[in-house]
Amino acid sequence: MNTTTRYEPYVGDALADDAEFIAGGTDLVTLIRGGLRHPTAVVDLKAGDLSVGVTTTEDGWRIGAGTTLAMIEDHAELVASASVLSQAVAQAATRQIRNRATIAGNLLQRSRCSYFRDEDIPCWLKGGTSCPARSGLHEHLAVVDQGPCITTQPSDAASALVALNATVTFEIDDASSTIPVAELLAPPTEEHRRLHRLPHGAVIRHLDVPRPSGPSTYLKAMDRAAWQFALVGVAAVRHGDDVIVVASGIAATPYVLDAVSSTLAGDWSDDAIDRAAAAATEGLSPGERNGYKLPLLRGLTRRALDSLI
Repeated sequence: MNTTTRYEPYVGDALADDAEFIAGGTDLVTLIRGGLRHPTAVVDLKAGDLSVGVTTTEDGWRIGAGTTLAMIEDHAELVASASVLSQAVAQAATRQIRNRATIAGNLLQRSRCSYFRDEDIPCWLKGGTSCPARSGLHEHLAVVDQGPCITTQPSDAASALVALNATVTFEIDDASSTIPVAELLAPPTEEHRRLHRLPHGAVIRHLDVPRPSGPSTYLKAMDRAAWQFALVGVAAVRHGDDVIVVASGIAATPYVLDAVSSTLAGDWSDDAIDRAAAAATEGLSPGERNGYKLPLLRGLTRRALDSLI
């Protein structure tokens, strides 16, 4: 790790341009050790007043930013009433990592693309001029073209939270703002070469998760049974006869499959579910190496919808 980096508690002061926040550290530490980040200061949020835990509210739950994935995985109310979220976090990494990783950090983690993670490759996402994955190794990358970079959003919880219409509240310069998780997470652009829109120096305080009115689920396809990011994942939440379906592993964001909802249109017959699952891949554009994601997405969507009947 960079020997010039200093660690200090969070006291609310403005960060230097090259400083970083740390809570669980499961992503940032690997970035520093890999030579991808060189902060002069790492600010320890857990030494401050970072909120931890899940509390029941009138409309659902408030989850503190410092709550670990394991706490969410084990929370009895979430398991019973928002299983899409408990299932999503339970399939992230290993139990040891989930005991350390926080929900806010999970949403803000950096790309897992092998080109991005290689300090010797100047890929577009970390300041280069092009995306080498487009003509190179893109088996695990996006089948939705959202701009110069074809990385995927690595968080399973993100898709579940978008499907639940969750919001995130953050503070910066003594001011507080609340936005949907769907707006926090966005494709990288020339001005924002990252997978989120949290301002530099902002601290996430908590997430608010509405209670769904129907059943929900998260299904995930991986290369192996543990310690893997989604090849494809599907978060599905039923609200009466309507459904919200959000895919993981196919785009730089949690990708809302509007065509599934509109095709189903409240008809939960087998034929309608077949048509809705087939619609999951409408408009997608895989590369030469990741076309296998399309049948995976259709299959997981079919299984997810079946489980909501």
